[in-house]
Amino acid sequence: MMPFLSESRRPTGRRRIHLRVHLALSALVGIATLVGAAQPVTPRSVAVTFDDLPAPRVAVVSNTPSGLRENTARLLGALEAHGVAAVGFVNEGKLVVPGEDLAARAARTDVLRMWLDAGMELGNHTYSHPDLNTTPLADFEEDLVRGEPTLVGLLSGRGQTLRYFRHPFLHVGLDLEKRQAFERFLAERGYTVAPVTVDNDDYIYAALYAKAMRRGDTELAGRIAADYLRYMESVFEFVEGVSQRLAGREIPQVLLLHANAVNADTFGRLAEMLKRRGYGFVTLEKALADDAYRLPDTYVGKWGISWLHHWEQAAGLKRSPSPNPPDWIMSAFKELQ
Repeated sequence: MMPFLSESRRPTGRRRIHLRVHLALSALVGIATLVGAAQPVTPRSVAVTFDDLPAPRVAVVSNTPSGLRENTARLLGALEAHGVAAVGFVNEGKLVVPGEDLAARAARTDVLRMWLDAGMELGNHTYSHPDLNTTPLADFEEDLVRGEPTLVGLLSGRGQTLRYFRHPFLHVGLDLEKRQAFERFLAERGYTVAPVTVDNDDYIYAALYAKAMRRGDTELAGRIAADYLRYMESVFEFVEGVSQRLAGREIPQVLLLHANAVNADTFGRLAEMLKRRGYGFVTLEKALADDAYRLPDTYVGKWGISWLHHWEQAAGLKRSPSPNPPDWIMSAFKELQ
């Protein structure tokens, strides 16, 4: 904590700048001491997670039960080929589509079974993907509980429990009292929050990719996919640097992706890129065992940001600017919206 300064000792001009630099450096040293001391040098590692199961509607070529099954089969095939034990976060509301009968709902639920059959784990992403920042706490908690029955049934049938929760939009609340109250609620229900350190804009690429594929424009889809892989490598380069600055080492990362068409078609190449960068794939449980995930975190605000950014802001540091997709991708996405 910054010591109290009397009026006569409060810095001005250049002294104020020097003091801010000193405080920022002190914060970095403190963080590195907490999570970096006596830590052995280890290979890079990453836990892979997917949100919005069974799939985000606009980010797949077909949102029919058969289309979802096909998309999921491609994605799971790539995960299995690279030895990835992922966690998929489910919105149970996506199992219910207006106009579909009970057989279609059962077929959508079977898509979730595919994840478990492939050795993956399922977590809760709420029923309807509400925003904790703007939804009253009691309503948000009710939506979370509403998102449990199918998951609990699927997991209990395999001797497993529902243990992970992921915040929609990565929004943790606008005030600390609400955030902490919700986290107590989660703990009481046996949940562990699934943080994210590798946040990214895959959803932007996914919407454009799925649209191109629906139109049969494979040339454009290929261009989008190629830039997506380039962009994702820049994101990993970025988080590696932030980890070094915060912790004095690279921590096990937690990657957020979505169960969309672009990831179903490119995850194999993404995994190969990560392996070239020295990454091994670990479970979410193993990643969260690292001391870095016990860093002080009091972030609240309107932005859904990574936990690396949480830790920066909790330490009084300026948030490091994340890489953005190029202008042609952003312009195309704006037109799509």
